[in-house]
Amino acid sequence: MAVADSPEASATGKSFLLLFFKKEVLSSPSVETTDVLILGAGAAGLMCALTAGQRGRRVVVLDHARQPGEKILISGGGRCNFTNLHTAPDRFFSQNPAFCRSALARYTPTDFLELVARHAIPWHEKTLGQLFCDGSARAIVAMLLAECAAGGVQIRLQQHITDVTRGDLFHVETDAGSITAESLVLATGGLSIPKLGATGLSHEIATRFGLPLTAIRPALVPLTLPPADLAPLQSLAGVSAEIIARCGRVAFREGMVITHRGLSGPAILQISSAWRETTPIDIDLLPSASPGFLAAHKRARPKTSLRTAFADALPQRLADAFLPKQHEASRMADIPDRTLAGLETSLRQWRLHPAGTEGYAKAEVTLGGIDTRALDQRTMQARDVPGLFVIGEAVDVTGWLGGYNFQWAWASGFSAGQAA
Repeated sequence: MAVADSPEASATGKSFLLLFFKKEVLSSPSVETTDVLILGAGAAGLMCALTAGQRGRRVVVLDHARQPGEKILISGGGRCNFTNLHTAPDRFFSQNPAFCRSALARYTPTDFLELVARHAIPWHEKTLGQLFCDGSARAIVAMLLAECAAGGVQIRLQQHITDVTRGDLFHVETDAGSITAESLVLATGGLSIPKLGATGLSHEIATRFGLPLTAIRPALVPLTLPPADLAPLQSLAGVSAEIIARCGRVAFREGMVITHRGLSGPAILQISSAWRETTPIDIDLLPSASPGFLAAHKRARPKTSLRTAFADALPQRLADAFLPKQHEASRMADIPDRTLAGLETSLRQWRLHPAGTEGYAKAEVTLGGIDTRALDQRTMQARDVPGLFVIGEAVDVTGWLGGYNFQWAWASGFSAGQAA
């Protein structure tokens, strides 16, 4: 049997063995059997588990983490942005944008809010339809665990997968023993936030069962800038502003923060999902200013300085960084309208060519994953591998910032839980 340090082993370097497809799994009195075996005790895995368990299925969940729902616990600054009221298929990135429609229609934000209400968890809407717990994200994890308990689900932590095979049943070897199951659900997520133990396990298992993988990359992640673009911003680290960030036909209006390495903030995290190397991003620093605002300022207050006019529309430090040196002390009345129009355009069309991203360590999600063409959109089951399901972040469905990825986890987990 080949092991993980062989040339064919996963690039993640984790200690699980290669998969082998066997015609049959030898029976053994020491091998446990269950109906549904779920790998991953995160948002999607727990939702799948409670749904299947409450259908009367025997369910076991395995995870190598010390506690379930670790990503839930750190989300939303510890308050868990658990869904978004504006959830719709067009708020998700995928090579097959229509794939997520079925699951999102079968389990909606209203459905999750009903679950939250049954557990008396107080919540509030922050902005743009984003819903957060009033208290701790632990309330969401406790709710999911209570629902799992109601369905008789067994959750086993700190267990590491060492082998997965398939005959009449799926057979999973762990460092704590063997278990077979009629249905195997891959819910271990993607590569984002490796400090929580993220690995490519779901990708690895799925591809060895013949499911194709789309290109993957960090998403909802800060962007880094090359030295030429970064140098003028070095003294502005920490400065924030509301902007519109554009990449191709995709645009987001939210906050931006200048960092020591580049740009961050909600608008930048959002646009990072659309950005690709060599592609520029355009930033409108004046989303709230009316067209021709500098010319209007000149007519209304001709004796004021250009610096004052800039500061009326931008944070002072940012305004000073974009203020042309030759006009630092110029009165508005002394600057031609054509010059003012050009300055306004430069603020509305600030073009940058990012050098890269901050990587999976700072990424909230993984863009791409298991190709949706290999999955049934109603059940999340592999078309050519009966009993194999893939859900959550492991699938090539990536939501916008603001609770969309949790709603995908709930919806895809529910769909698989209804079918497994």
